[in-house]
Amino acid sequence: MLTEYYSEDEKKEIKKRYRKILKTAAHTLKEGDTKMIRKAFNISMEAHKEMRRKSGEPYIYHPLEVALICVEEIGLGPTSIICALLHDVVEDTTLTLKDIRKEFGPKVAKIIDGLTKIAENFEQTQSAQAENFRKMLLTLSEDVRVILIKLADRLHNMRTLGSMARNSQLKIAHETIYIYAPLAHRLGLYQIKSELEDLYLKYTEPETYKEIANKLKSTKSTREKMIDRFMKPIAKRLNEANLQFYIKGRPKHIFSIWKKISKQNTSFENIYDLFAIRIIIKGISPLEKEREKSACWQAYSIVTDEYKPNPDRLKDWISTPRANGYESLHTTVMSNSGIWVEVQIRTERMDEIAEKGYAAHWKYKGSDTSLDKPLDQWINQVRDTLESKDNSAIEFLEDFRGNLYNEEVFVFTPKGDLKVLRKGATVLDFAFDIHTEIGKRCTAGKLNGHLVPISHVLQNGDQVEILTTKNQKPSEDWLRFVVTSKAKGRIKDLLKEDNKGYITDGKDIISKKLKHLGLENTLETINQLRAFFNKKDYNDLYYFFGKGYILPDEIKKFKHEKEAQLNKQSKIIIDEKAFKDAKSFEREFKKVKGNDTLLIGDDMQQIDYTLARCCNPIPGDDVFGFLTVNEGIKVHRNTCPNAQQLLSSYGNRVIKARWSSQLAQSYLVTIKLGGIDRVGMIQDISKVISGELHINMRGLSVDTFDGIFEGTIRVYVFDTKHLDILISKLEEIEGVDSVSRVQNEEMQ
Repeated sequence: MLTEYYSEDEKKEIKKRYRKILKTAAHTLKEGDTKMIRKAFNISMEAHKEMRRKSGEPYIYHPLEVALICVEEIGLGPTSIICALLHDVVEDTTLTLKDIRKEFGPKVAKIIDGLTKIAENFEQTQSAQAENFRKMLLTLSEDVRVILIKLADRLHNMRTLGSMARNSQLKIAHETIYIYAPLAHRLGLYQIKSELEDLYLKYTEPETYKEIANKLKSTKSTREKMIDRFMKPIAKRLNEANLQFYIKGRPKHIFSIWKKISKQNTSFENIYDLFAIRIIIKGISPLEKEREKSACWQAYSIVTDEYKPNPDRLKDWISTPRANGYESLHTTVMSNSGIWVEVQIRTERMDEIAEKGYAAHWKYKGSDTSLDKPLDQWINQVRDTLESKDNSAIEFLEDFRGNLYNEEVFVFTPKGDLKVLRKGATVLDFAFDIHTEIGKRCTAGKLNGHLVPISHVLQNGDQVEILTTKNQKPSEDWLRFVVTSKAKGRIKDLLKEDNKGYITDGKDIISKKLKHLGLENTLETINQLRAFFNKKDYNDLYYFFGKGYILPDEIKKFKHEKEAQLNKQSKIIIDEKAFKDAKSFEREFKKVKGNDTLLIGDDMQQIDYTLARCCNPIPGDDVFGFLTVNEGIKVHRNTCPNAQQLLSSYGNRVIKARWSSQLAQSYLVTIKLGGIDRVGMIQDISKVISGELHINMRGLSVDTFDGIFEGTIRVYVFDTKHLDILISKLEEIEGVDSVSRVQNEEMQ
């Protein structure tokens, strides 16, 4: 079968991967499952027979690998294997959902539908990614397997990202760190979350990734010896206490080390908690909850008897599990080597849940419905978020994402019922969590017997009583301090009812003013107005005019700026329809700048652009182009603070860009440096910049305190090589401890 499409080696590899799936899933398969999996495999083989991946490999490798990840790394069963094998057939081939439903039933068809992208064209202000995220997440409250299979799909795509074009790598990597890694974290899939984060860093900061990976590799044997020495006395006492256990020692993953280096502005060598030790207690039935808890605390007591604990670093996730179901005891102790070591103590059941998240929860649930309560509560919160259907996809995505990575706060009702909210939640968030009617009438709260305003931020252990009045009405100001998706969604829904009249009025006001100014009242004009006044969507724009927050005469400023922009870009020939397709747009752009060396688009043409003020790119920087609504192409650095949102939400408007050579032109950059102050320090810095390297300096400011100095220099450089030489020379100055380029610069 399909002999003409695959070589002998490829056929052997396909069979090998398929058999591995069946072998790994054997313990979950019931009668008839193997037959249905075989049918799904054959359909997928036929559907993808002429397709190859960018690497040149047969496309069928991809669904096979996604299915294997589902079984091996997430712990899913036969239905998920079938869906993983078929997850791309509707999107990429002539097969329809009706065909899938006929062959495999409504459950499989529903999951495949959730995994299939929306095949529509979007307006330029819409985000194709956000719309597809929303479609996928709409199925979360019905069947969490859609998300789990999508995470497996994304993990394999990230593992094979090396064969993709650079701009595609950036789009996929930023999309991954923006939504998929936080989603994996929220569903308790620690290993997948960590690998997604590491792969993001590998493709966005390749040199940094390689440097940290090499240092971890070179220090591996030292770490292993350290773990052996550290665990020897603990293991002896655990055995004496008749506790069955095994040890896992794991280094922090590369992404978390990089974040720590960046946040603390330090080096790899100065990070001491590079690894954590897990003590896994064996031989306890998952149903013996009290025995599990007792054994973990017994192990904790042994660890802290041997080594001095940091009292501020004890985390008890056993008494109160995290919202993703994670259970464990964490403590940080001082080893005999003078190094802080994080120790995590948990049972085998807890460890599997920590590694495989929701799927493991379902496995262990059995008759004990309390086991999946934290995750069920979160999925109920997601359901609440999804009920607000009027929000734009971008707005929905921001609200949803806000509830992914954040820590929780534990508070109590007057009757002693525990409520788990997002950290930073206010009295008003608490009120809406209880009921919408209570939220919209909330006027104040009683916190531990004391009166507090509705904006008061709650802390762990607070007991809250909500005070209401009949005349209270929601206001827009409430959106300023609530943080939970439920509260935001309910407030927006309540306000929308009141705001419908203002939206209608605003639409009429804009229409009349456009006619008065001789401007066409088209979708493009309204879209440009929305961008000009920085509003999320059309209704938001209409509302601000209807409410009187923006006066009609402000449209005159828009008209003047539009005319100025048209004059500025009169040399550029733009096909208006191509705005919906960045690739088409790139092809139709005409060459207008003879001496520019920033090459843009698939054909690497020299075309007009502006440098983004948010990151101030210079020649040599890794950059990408972004097609804006009103200002043509803006060029951003890959490390721009806004890059993640642009690449993850508007990837269809991202355009390739790279520098071909150095320009005979200088660019303003800001450098931050610090160290030990001494007489002549400023003179030495100036000497290196102006005297030795002949670099023009825009400004120099230095502050000193107790013998320590911090300074900021603004200089003109030609490119990143020129900048690297300057930084290297500054680092050689006596007393200078750190030199770095400021990432978020403002062009002046």
